[in-house]
Amino acid sequence: MEGHMFECVNQAAVHEELEDETRRLCDVRPFWPMLKLVTRNCGRAERLLDSKIGVLIGKGLHELDALQDQEVKDFRSKMFRISEEKMQQVQLMTWSEWLQACFSPQLEPGGGATPVTDGVNDKQAEASLKVTMHFDQSQVQVRAGLFHGTELLCKPAVSSESSGRSEHVWNSTLEFDITVSDLPRMTRLCFAVYAVMDKVKKQKSTKNHYPVAWVNTMLFDYKGQLKTGDIILHSWSSFPDELEEMLNPIGTIQTNPYTENTTALHIHLPDYNPHPILFPPFDKIYLYLSDGGKKFHIELKEIMERDPLSQLCENEKDLIWTLRYDCMENFPQSLPKLLLSVKWSKHEDMAQLQALLQIWPKLSPRDALELLDFNYPDQYVREYAVGCLRDMSDEELSQYLLQLVQVLRYEPYYDCALTRFLLNRAQCNRNIGHFLFWHLRSEMHMPAVAVQFSLILEAYCRGSIPHIEVLKKQVEALSKLKSVNELIKLGTIKNARSKTKEAMLTKEAMMTCLRQSGYTETLSDLHSPLNPSVLLSGINVEKCRYMDSKMKPLWIVYNNKLLGGDTLGIIFKNGDGTRGCISMVLIMNHWNKMCLCRIVPYGCLATGDRSGLIEVVSSADTIANIQLTSSNVAAAAAFNKDALLNWLKEKNSGDALEKAIEEFTLSCAGYCVATYVLGIGDRHSDNIMVRSTGQLFHIDFGHILGNFKSKFGIKRERVPFILTHDFIHVIQQGKTGNTEKFGSFRNYCEQAYLILRRNGNLFITLFALMLTAGLPELTSVKDIQYLKDSLALGKTDDEALKQFRQKFDEALRESWTTKVNWMAHNVVKDNRS
Repeated sequence: MEGHMFECVNQAAVHEELEDETRRLCDVRPFWPMLKLVTRNCGRAERLLDSKIGVLIGKGLHELDALQDQEVKDFRSKMFRISEEKMQQVQLMTWSEWLQACFSPQLEPGGGATPVTDGVNDKQAEASLKVTMHFDQSQVQVRAGLFHGTELLCKPAVSSESSGRSEHVWNSTLEFDITVSDLPRMTRLCFAVYAVMDKVKKQKSTKNHYPVAWVNTMLFDYKGQLKTGDIILHSWSSFPDELEEMLNPIGTIQTNPYTENTTALHIHLPDYNPHPILFPPFDKIYLYLSDGGKKFHIELKEIMERDPLSQLCENEKDLIWTLRYDCMENFPQSLPKLLLSVKWSKHEDMAQLQALLQIWPKLSPRDALELLDFNYPDQYVREYAVGCLRDMSDEELSQYLLQLVQVLRYEPYYDCALTRFLLNRAQCNRNIGHFLFWHLRSEMHMPAVAVQFSLILEAYCRGSIPHIEVLKKQVEALSKLKSVNELIKLGTIKNARSKTKEAMLTKEAMMTCLRQSGYTETLSDLHSPLNPSVLLSGINVEKCRYMDSKMKPLWIVYNNKLLGGDTLGIIFKNGDGTRGCISMVLIMNHWNKMCLCRIVPYGCLATGDRSGLIEVVSSADTIANIQLTSSNVAAAAAFNKDALLNWLKEKNSGDALEKAIEEFTLSCAGYCVATYVLGIGDRHSDNIMVRSTGQLFHIDFGHILGNFKSKFGIKRERVPFILTHDFIHVIQQGKTGNTEKFGSFRNYCEQAYLILRRNGNLFITLFALMLTAGLPELTSVKDIQYLKDSLALGKTDDEALKQFRQKFDEALRESWTTKVNWMAHNVVKDNRS
């Protein structure tokens, strides 16, 4: 055993070393029932740790070992050294110090040797191209552009047209109108390959270019050295909508790992000097500085108070840059607008900006979040932003952790300030480490981030070795739940002709599966992925079921020793996206802390490719079920305004009823405003729920930012938000003339709306940071425009309140259309059952 181990080919078709002999073959699931005995290359303890980490993160470390990438090797070497130091510090801690570090209570307040050459000012950047393509087109062209963030640094270069079948060669040079010395450190070289189609007569559109592939690369490597020589770039074929110049600067700088059927661009970047060209460090940049003028202009205040989506014209940019010292002294939070005013194609401006950053006042962490957007790629800017984030409490960091993980995609190099910040905070607080692990692991199936995220996951595990077994247990449990879900889907397909027989046989098969010792053992005594402070002791099999929707989500009920014997429910979804739901739940939970409205916080977590967990809110039912149980006729149930109030009366008596109605009023106000501002659609009576204690809450946020459902071209939802007469009946305590209670409710809504407006810039920033999260209704800045309109940003409070009052009156006036929709939903549901 000390000298040998087994190896297999796993389900992902890669070699996996089986170091952990406690794993069973049914958990290993080799692709073919064959194991190979191989000789160990190093110590058993080290190999065992590597094996555990590989299984845990979903990518064998031997795959990282096999990458011929010096940046990967250097990053892993640095992180290995840091992790060793971290674990040595942990071993020297007392028990109380270790508990404080790993489980800190939420009580804290918010709060080179190579010569540098720069004698290339008169030399233009050149790149000769050779392109090999695996598709047939009669004519193709290549377009190339240099970008800093989304700013095009100079006019794009376009190749001549090339005719051929599978290989296209250009023996010409693409030139860019910018000197090498003016290239920003974070310059991206972006390529687009497109077919040139013959124009069709009588066709109104003049477009004759069809995009085929795109790929990006950094001009400077991770060490700051200008790239030279031959480079092969394997491109991507999925194009975002409305690409400017058909180039995709916001896309990944990783080349496509699936090289077999991709377009390959062979480019050559020339040498300019006998020595490598390094981007100069700050002390060298400082030599370029020139004196800046200092004056004040009254226009500045108006410009600086605009929201993040507002565009700046060239005159305004020039004004901001001229008055940059006034900005620093009077509007420090305006740094993003100053950065958008920098001429990044001039090294003098870059030098001025980087010097200014050294003396710029520290921003609040919330304001600094915007600087991590794709529009601000400069290394010094991002380091400054991360420096501001260090003032975040652990609780505040947890609120923004999902967004911070998403903006890791914008980091062109593995070793960066944001990565180190997240790793440090995660290794100092296990709760943060838990969610960092799952936010990263849930996207390991995406080839553009697989290497980057696996490197961070490996670094976290090496620095948090005691946490590995805890997380490994969760990963194994989710694998078991996925197997159960697949079993149910298979059973429902086989018995599709008889619904009664299907339900009975499939439910029985599910329970038999859950009772097996292998499943019982794996699914018991684990920390909940939704909340690591909750210990899930054992499954209550009799209460488990699967839900009647297309992907057959599992409804798993746990006994919980730590909650006085109460049960705890978890929904496992597989094959259905949960990311949109997660984003909305997190944002609503965050908003809950800003105002008095009772937004019901519940857990929601993506765990893999279209899979995730949702916390079951206890003692709650849907509006549809409450209405249907009060009426014998499904069609009439939606129009029974007494059903909801009677249900609350059954659950509460005396003073408890008055308290429940107050909770209902506040929570209804919160969700009215939240669903309006966030543009949440598909609001039928099965995704609005009420707890027995009165709190109303919404679930299933599949349609956001005004993307409402329609049928036969007609919008099914015609109201700004859901405010039906049975809701008002509860708010008015069943008394038709109780205008005082309704007036209070309306006032709650207005106050909540004004609070949201005051935090409008933050919400725009949070959505902007989620642009790469894969939400189908949030793919470009234009999608976020809905928020700007719903919050009436740019208007006074009085003007905004007038707009909201009009929407409120519209919701009241058109509430009958909601009832009609709900009636149709109840009838369909009744027929299904």
